[in-house]
Amino acid sequence: MSEKPVKIPGPDHPITIDRKDAHVTVSVAGKVIADTRNALSLKEASYPAVIYIPREDVDLTSLQKTSHETYCPYKGECSYYSIPAGGERSVNAIWSYENPYASVSQIKEYMAFYPDRVDAIDIVT
Repeated sequence: MSEKPVKIPGPDHPITIDRKDAHVTVSVAGKVIADTRNALSLKEASYPAVIYIPREDVDLTSLQKTSHETYCPYKGECSYYSIPAGGERSVNAIWSYENPYASVSQIKEYMAFYPDRVDAIDIVT
């Protein structure tokens, strides 16, 4: 079995993580699944910024952890969660780096939502 590559963000692949000064809510099937004023914004290379919400501000009772996993050489192993109330569209709607690499350690205990797998991600500044 080969080792998974580990890469460090740098000029060729920058990753920045900043506090998102906003009130962020995520809703599915008429229910607020996440509500925070402590979100982070992760910007990776040329990809759009992603909002990460503290796990403590997510209604974990509305989620179901799945067996789906992915790997990012910059962030580490990624786990996924579904939102049963959202039906088929909300399968693997949430991802989390539960033990991220040191360069992105700020996202430990945070979760991110795919915008097309929830009803709304509202950001009020």
